[in-house]
Amino acid sequence: MAALFFFALTLWLGNWQSGRAETKRALQARYDAALAEAPLRLGAATVTSDSVRYRKIEVEGVFDAARTILLDNRIAQGVAGYHVLTPLLPGAGSPGVLVNRGWLPAGRSRAEVPQPPTPAGPVKLQGIAVDPETRYVELGKATTEGRVWQNLDFERYARQSGLRLQPILLLQTTELDDGLYRAWPRPDAGVDMHVGYAFQWYSLATTVAVLWVVMNVKRRPARGD
Repeated sequence: MAALFFFALTLWLGNWQSGRAETKRALQARYDAALAEAPLRLGAATVTSDSVRYRKIEVEGVFDAARTILLDNRIAQGVAGYHVLTPLLPGAGSPGVLVNRGWLPAGRSRAEVPQPPTPAGPVKLQGIAVDPETRYVELGKATTEGRVWQNLDFERYARQSGLRLQPILLLQTTELDDGLYRAWPRPDAGVDMHVGYAFQWYSLATTVAVLWVVMNVKRRPARGD
């Protein structure tokens, strides 16, 4: 009975993880399709995060360098540094867009906060829209030390800056002469993780079945015994 229970349990868990993998495959297909679409130009209307997630976005405006923040402890090419986040203001009453402009290395000491260069005047750029409340930017209860933030709390940033912002974070893909490093990972829905979990549960179910057979099925007696 115990073997039957654990076999049924592990088989059910394997099927559940397989179902999750299929759901994530559909989500991954949605992400890939969004990246393949033509860039969406933002206007005066406020979008929703779900409607533009992983879409290519085109914006034009002026960077507000005074409201730049640095996200600490970001790693690129094995080196610790910062992600540089600056709001881009389109003007004419349109909401601004918080742009992750890229990565720059930390100074020789934490006391040396780098001053990333910011393009002056109007700029036109493209990027990938992500949810500012996603794990990708490690959001949580943020602590701040001037311009250096350990994590991004989007609502807190909007409140402190006093800006009206689109509810997205734009990962800049347009190359500008600012010395920042931009190599954003491909959106990953986590299909492989669920496939791995399913394989583990199915393996356990197989192990339980094999052990039961080995321990409970007697060998047929040889002839003449």
